[in-house]
Amino acid sequence: MLMQGFAGFMWLLSMALIVFSGFALIDAATRREDAYRAADKKTKPFWLIILGLAFVVNLVFNILSFLPIIGLIATIVYMVDVRPALRGLSGGGRARGGSSSDGPYGPYNGNR
Repeated sequence: MLMQGFAGFMWLLSMALIVFSGFALIDAATRREDAYRAADKKTKPFWLIILGLAFVVNLVFNILSFLPIIGLIATIVYMVDVRPALRGLSGGGRARGGSSSDGPYGPYNGNR
């Protein structure tokens, strides 16, 4: 009973990693090439290769092996560092409407 529960948990964790890396791969593929250079975050082909390898590794290997952990780290780096920088350049992810001069505490007025 305990081993069956553990196997079910590991299967769910493996599926979550596959979905997470697949989402990151699709997100990286839909971003513009020049946004990667403007954000100074390597290139689009670099991230597509890294995230594609992470996705394939998560599909092929057991979650307890070493390679899916490396793929997870690469996916987390993309999601935490690269994706927000790309979204900031394209103006995506704003919950409220605002101008490009808005800072975190309101509009920037140039010390007027």
